[in-house]
Amino acid sequence: MEQIRKIAEKTLLEAATTFRADKNKIYEECMKAESSANCRWIMEQIMENAATAADRQSPLCDDTGIPHILLELGPGRSLSGEMIEAVRAGVADGLRKLPGRPMAVMGDDSQRLDQSGGLSGDPAAMIPAPIQLLSTEEDVIRLYILMQGGGPEIRSKTYRVFHKHDVSVIIDNIAAWAAEEVGKLGCTPCTMAVGIGRSHYEASSLMLQAMAKGRYDSQSPMEQAITDRVNALGVGALGLGGDITTLATFLKVGPQRASGVRIVCMRPCCCFEPRVACSTLSR
Repeated sequence: MEQIRKIAEKTLLEAATTFRADKNKIYEECMKAESSANCRWIMEQIMENAATAADRQSPLCDDTGIPHILLELGPGRSLSGEMIEAVRAGVADGLRKLPGRPMAVMGDDSQRLDQSGGLSGDPAAMIPAPIQLLSTEEDVIRLYILMQGGGPEIRSKTYRVFHKHDVSVIIDNIAAWAAEEVGKLGCTPCTMAVGIGRSHYEASSLMLQAMAKGRYDSQSPMEQAITDRVNALGVGALGLGGDITTLATFLKVGPQRASGVRIVCMRPCCCFEPRVACSTLSR
């Protein structure tokens, strides 16, 4: 269990401090495609910040985020309560080592809602969101950790879409939501994360899976359509106006039911997100 705890700590630190290789590459490509000198300069600063954060193992952003954990299990693999507690302990270790910004609200239900209970000084008091379990055909147990900032949560939306038996209607709705929110995000260029499911819970869960497994170097036709629509807004880096408002779209479509409604969860992730890392706990 000590090894699992150390792996979880390392995974959290990697998620909070490091750009993946495909994200570095997409930023380089987008800088070449951007016609605005000001927006190119902003993206250069983002890249420099990311390189410094990785070198010093310091947070990519002052909003160090809320840990979200996904555990993926292959056939014949099982989890014990002891293993889950080891993951939680490793996440707490990582938050203290990072350190995470002390922003966990203390007190009873009412005090946590109105913040009258004050804030904990312990970074590890920012306990993870409920753990999501996934299945895989690979014979492994795999851990994903995402660090979710507050700004994108404010600009996110989970709502029904009457699809009218036309996928373009769903894309139109996502683009319309993006037009309302992306310009208010501030920390652009963003990454669009979208989940489409049968319920609000499922759509949100699929959105997290899209963030965990999405790749900047691979865009489906639907993902590219959303990316193109958001870039056409002309918001640009930090809202300065430009060609690149979003780097890419990560979309996951889950099972659907016979209905005129699809539930869509859209999250415009900030310029540093998705902050995600993955490790193997057991082979």
